[in-house]
Amino acid sequence: QVQFVESGGGLVQPGGSLKLSCAASSGSSFRFYVWGWYRQAPGQQRELVARFTPPGSTNYADSVKGRFTISTDNAKNTVYLQMNSLKPEDTAVYYCNRDPPRTVWGQGTQVTVAA
Repeated sequence: QVQFVESGGGLVQPGGSLKLSCAASSGSSFRFYVWGWYRQAPGQQRELVARFTPPGSTNYADSVKGRFTISTDNAKNTVYLQMNSLKPEDTAVYYCNRDPPRTVWGQGTQVTVAA
């Protein structure tokens, strides 16, 4: 069963940047999967914000397009999310998972954008 360990969140001022990492225990199949970064803000449903389709196609929610970049490192079984020009509305817990997502989720990493 695949497990996900997200890291890299924190408190950042509007306009700032963060890079999230997600280590996935998916073995040698990692490179073949479609990966997503999701987020859940308080009182809202979890939403997909970025998708990586091998070998290198990416898709983004309109709210983050042009600001976020998803990437993977097959040697490290790791999915990244580079977030630039952060806005207060980006505040949420961020998770990675496959797309469509598997039942088990990691603990997520909190991103807070505030002055």
